[in-house]
Amino acid sequence: MPRCDVCFRHCVLSEGQTGACGARICSGGKVVPKNFGLLSAVALDPIEKKPLNNFFPGSSILSVGGYGCNLRCPFCQNWQISWSKEAMQFRGGTQLSPSELTALAQQYIPQGNIGIAFTYNEPLIHIEYIEQTAQLSHSKGLKNVLVTNGCADVGMLDRMNGLIDAMNIDLKSFNENTYKTKLGGDLEAVMAFIEGAVRMCHVEITNLIVPGISDSEEEFDSMTDWIAQLGRDIPLHITRFFPRFKMQGANATDTALIRRFSEKAKQKLRYVYIGNC
Repeated sequence: MPRCDVCFRHCVLSEGQTGACGARICSGGKVVPKNFGLLSAVALDPIEKKPLNNFFPGSSILSVGGYGCNLRCPFCQNWQISWSKEAMQFRGGTQLSPSELTALAQQYIPQGNIGIAFTYNEPLIHIEYIEQTAQLSHSKGLKNVLVTNGCADVGMLDRMNGLIDAMNIDLKSFNENTYKTKLGGDLEAVMAFIEGAVRMCHVEITNLIVPGISDSEEEFDSMTDWIAQLGRDIPLHITRFFPRFKMQGANATDTALIRRFSEKAKQKLRYVYIGNC
């Protein structure tokens, strides 16, 4: 049976079966996108909203999202399009071909748009759409941005090399057990992806500080040590958590903790930003 090569799960699928992400299906003996070019959201955003603070600051970027995700974070902010029952059934949305999306991005150039950002859900599960769109948009002088959880097979970096200009990668925790038991992911896969990405394009990292999941000071120190080894100029976004989805009863992250983590990170990294405070 065909095996999906997009993420660490490497789902082996029989004909007509859908992978864990909900967005890839075995059809004709191959694993392909379930709905090519079906978008859940299209919006012109400030580049800082991705967040990318050190990549063309002050500009805008046309941001698009699809459906599905290969993680199962209980604090997901976009669960309606990522892994709800409705998302798995792909209800609603806008169908845009790579050429149509590129043309739309060009229309927004007078409003400060520099390109296209693949974001909102996990974009890499739509790798074929990214490849085709990014190649076309580059030919028109546009930039391409990827906002990802990084929980992908490193082979995806080879497929995107020369097409993606910047990434924000969400490093959700620095504990392998947390990734496996609470997020349904794989820390080693994310670390390998980040290591490859920083050699390929501009990279910024986001770390959401979630009480009881990613608020360990020891783990935070280990994470920032590791990032510093990759490069002191890699920007780190330390973001405050607010109750969402399956964690509605949790407390928002203490702002004092966010600021303390920020000061600690600044001892090792040149660019440290605070979000949601």
